[in-house]
Amino acid sequence: MSRSDVSPTFNRPSVEQAELVVLDYGSQYSLLIARRIRELGVYCELMPATADVSEIAARKPRGIVLSGGPHSVYDDGAAGLPEGLLDLGIPVLGICYGAQLLAHSLGGRVASAPSREFGRAEVLLEGDSPLLTGVESNSVAWMSHTDHIVEVPPGFEVFARSGDGLIAVIGDGALFWGVQFHPEVAHTAFGRDLLRNFALDLCGCAGDWSAASFIENTVDWLRTRIGDRRVICALSGGVDSGVAAALVSRAVGSQLTCVFVDNGLLRLGEAEQCMDVFARHLNMRVVKVDAGEKFLSALDGVVDPEEKRRRIGRSFMEVFEEVAPTLGDADFFAQGTTYPDVIESAGDSKRHSSAAAKIKTHHNVGGLPDTMRLELLDPLSFLFKDEVREVGRSLGLPEEIVDRHPFPGPGLAVRMTGAVTRERLERLRRADHIFISELRAAGLYRHTAQALAVLTSERTVGVLGDARTYEDVLALRAVDTEDWMTADWSRFSHDFLATVSNRIVNEVPGISRVVYDITSKPPATVEWE
Repeated sequence: MSRSDVSPTFNRPSVEQAELVVLDYGSQYSLLIARRIRELGVYCELMPATADVSEIAARKPRGIVLSGGPHSVYDDGAAGLPEGLLDLGIPVLGICYGAQLLAHSLGGRVASAPSREFGRAEVLLEGDSPLLTGVESNSVAWMSHTDHIVEVPPGFEVFARSGDGLIAVIGDGALFWGVQFHPEVAHTAFGRDLLRNFALDLCGCAGDWSAASFIENTVDWLRTRIGDRRVICALSGGVDSGVAAALVSRAVGSQLTCVFVDNGLLRLGEAEQCMDVFARHLNMRVVKVDAGEKFLSALDGVVDPEEKRRRIGRSFMEVFEEVAPTLGDADFFAQGTTYPDVIESAGDSKRHSSAAAKIKTHHNVGGLPDTMRLELLDPLSFLFKDEVREVGRSLGLPEEIVDRHPFPGPGLAVRMTGAVTRERLERLRRADHIFISELRAAGLYRHTAQALAVLTSERTVGVLGDARTYEDVLALRAVDTEDWMTADWSRFSHDFLATVSNRIVNEVPGISRVVYDITSKPPATVEWE
């Protein structure tokens, strides 16, 4: 079966749960809006701004959120409101560009500000508004805009202004609301309160969505979708694939066979460790396939990270399609794609359209071949990383899986810049093992969201045993995050970093310099490639 034959809604929970819909106008924060609303126990979904109003209405939402975006309402080709959206009779909240678009569409006026507002800004309240219940005046919000609302639509009021006097919050007191700042980012002190007021009070959402309800709905759907047919599931040993496998196993039991592919791109001892965990904790059939030669051959001479991901994706599917006939003619291929994976790939319009710019292709989203015969099952592709972990705990998965740091499906191939070779892989394995081992020894592993080593393609001069060296530079990367859409670099002590650096330089031949990455996301991504 071709991927083009797969329904874009095949893995969606029942539409009755889509209490809010976020329309994506291209902001890199669009997914974060949905993430924040989910934190309130309100199930919401992201849909493209170009969606037809009938598609939106089919979700039976209690409210609509219009995201920010990079355009002006006056730009040629800028996305407008879906025709008939404001006639649905449900509350609408516009954020940044969404607020400008709402005001412009209802007869207000938008213009370019004398200067761009970017970063933290004061928000000064004017009068009472149910959207701002519990919010103190002189609160801090995060601004990021050039255009702004200069005249509100008929029947609207101004409920807050920025410290520079620009309109910050507007509303008609009932259905339509707009905020010039971003309530979804952590820098807006009262953002969670504002979103709660909108979702629970103005929209009347129940706020009872949970991991348990997700499991029940998804297992029911999987049973119906799969019937008496067979499924193979890609296992990497990480939380995403482990939880996906556990969900499918709960739904169809012995009809599932898990395949663990040792692609030769894993960390030190990882294949053995993963198979041990699967054997002890997952009551399912697991088949191990050694395919290191195939993947290394496919990557020979490749340095472009996108091409690496594409070739790895194709190689994975070739392996699974070769193995499938030996497992009882499987019809489905299950994998652990998550919502952030989908949004960062932002190119598979058959499954999750988005106006956001493509950041990078995830091997299990954009790297799969169009000729793939197996039908995809992505039971987690509407979940955020922390939600996946919560589901995993509810399913009874062990800590070795649930609390494991994320590891990309393409493995160490995308944790080294430049060409992938056996020698470089071994060098990176040893350095990565030292870093993670020291994190565990210092009690820092579980307090860090993700840590990794990156073997760069840079070489620098060094001195070893009074002799000149010209060897590789290794970068260490560790981040802290709550939502995986934004992240900050982890503040380790100098002594800890010195210990790690000294061990790597002394114990790993070929590396003479270690650096620490102190870049947040954005502007950087967590992984280097």
